Amino acid sequence: MAFKDQTSSRPQLGTDAGRDTVGYGQGDTGRRGVTIVQQDTVLTGEIRGCRLIEIHGEVEGDLKAEMVLVHESGKLHGTVRADNAEIRGILEGTTFVKHLLNIDSTGTVTGNIQYGQLKLEFGGSISAELRNVPPELAGDFDLEVKKGRAVRITTTDLTAIDPDDEAEDLTYTVTNMANGFVALSTAPAKPVDKFTQADLENGGVNFVHDGSDTKMASFDVVVADDDGATSGAAQTVKVTVKS
Repeated sequence: MAFKDQTSSRPQLGTDAGRDTVGYGQGDTGRRGVTIVQQDTVLTGEIRGCRLIEIHGEVEGDLKAEMVLVHESGKLHGTVRADNAEIRGILEGTTFVKHLLNIDSTGTVTGNIQYGQLKLEFGGSISAELRNVPPELAGDFDLEVKKGRAVRITTTDLTAIDPDDEAEDLTYTVTNMANGFVALSTAPAKPVDKFTQADLENGGVNFVHDGSDTKMASFDVVVADDDGATSGAAQTVKVTVKS
């Protein structure tokens, strides 16, 4: 954690906010991994490694924490990265919230905001460029299939991570199929180039080997959400062919 203290008295600071309790303005809070910025305290710089940061005063700079709570008297300016955030005071700048951004009835948010889920209570204010969190591909991207046979693609092999979309709203696009094809279990002989996360979770997606004398097969895949945000560059799923 690096910062410049602009109060009349220096805050008490542990060596690592991720391990030590840090109290600003009124001493030790008694909770590990918790940072409290007291009212009438102004911090500028970089704060990282917090499990929870509560802001009653003012913070300006780069902040990374699991949970950010800006109280009614609090002000937060800069670049913020958090798993979850609750804003009862003022948040300004560039904000990335992986899961839930909750703007309370007394909260005001401005800037460039990317979030997983957004909750805006009556009376709360938001004036920002909003973007949803795009889906991410995950899994081991590795299959085994017997020559000329089919294998079910499971969520261990391939899955999508997206906090703000349902499984049926996440659509995979398949390209560059080599030595086989992707098919739905309802039509196992018909190649498809699209399926959903719901299809995967329900065990309804297979890879079918074409029977050729090959040791490897493969296909590329990208996933997109309902708003058109994608996982980026295509990921190759490798398929080992067993005799």
